[in-house]
Amino acid sequence: MRRWLALLCLLASVPALAAQRVVSLAPSLSEIVVELGAAEQLVGVLDAGERPPQLAALPSVGHYGQLDMERLLSLKPDLLLLWPASVGPAQRDQLKRLGIATYVAEPHDLQQLLAQIAELGERLGRPVAGRQLAAQLGEELAQLRQRYRRQPPLPVFYQVWDRPLYTLGGGQIISDALAVCGARNVFADQQLPAPQVSVESVLQRNPQAILATVQEQLEAWKAWPQIAAVQQGRLLLVQDKGLERPSGQMIAATAKLCALIAPER
Repeated sequence: MRRWLALLCLLASVPALAAQRVVSLAPSLSEIVVELGAAEQLVGVLDAGERPPQLAALPSVGHYGQLDMERLLSLKPDLLLLWPASVGPAQRDQLKRLGIATYVAEPHDLQQLLAQIAELGERLGRPVAGRQLAAQLGEELAQLRQRYRRQPPLPVFYQVWDRPLYTLGGGQIISDALAVCGARNVFADQQLPAPQVSVESVLQRNPQAILATVQEQLEAWKAWPQIAAVQQGRLLLVQDKGLERPSGQMIAATAKLCALIAPER
């Protein structure tokens, strides 16, 4: 009897139907798989930027916005990891009709990201690793919120591109990273992930800091010295591309963002 009880306990601790042949259709999801120690379960990835070194030799199933469906099917995946924007609507519908188990991830804030890391741990048969990583990152996130809390929040403009001028909407995860750093996205009221805005609207909202990933784009704002960010010399270059990939490493990227916005803290 004791042996049977021990066996039942062991079986209960083993995740049921853990995916073994996983195809990731987003760099951020590929990174999470690596962070969970499950890189060997990946059999293919969608190329959209630099890969983690552990995945350099994996087969490609296409590029951002264009999936090679024949190649994907040849890999016989039992789980697809999907970021909706990485695949066009027609191919997303095609994937649904194939009936392959799919995990869809599009976190709009950092807490959702941590929850999805734990969920992916379950799907990959690594529930303990998922919960532990999510808990560790959650502690780091709480410390950042405490350290950089500011009232009122610092109004900032986050520039995505200049021609035309794009920014981030309030539902974009980087907007939440700004909030962790004691800042407020001046276009948080916009519903689109990356709305197009005008220079005039930026002038009207008068941010006290402007952030961009290209130095030349920041320098261009000096043509409008009436903006508080220009007057205060807060034209800030975001050099860590980790903010663009919602995986576990984004918490460390957020810490760098906070230090950039508020170096005095």
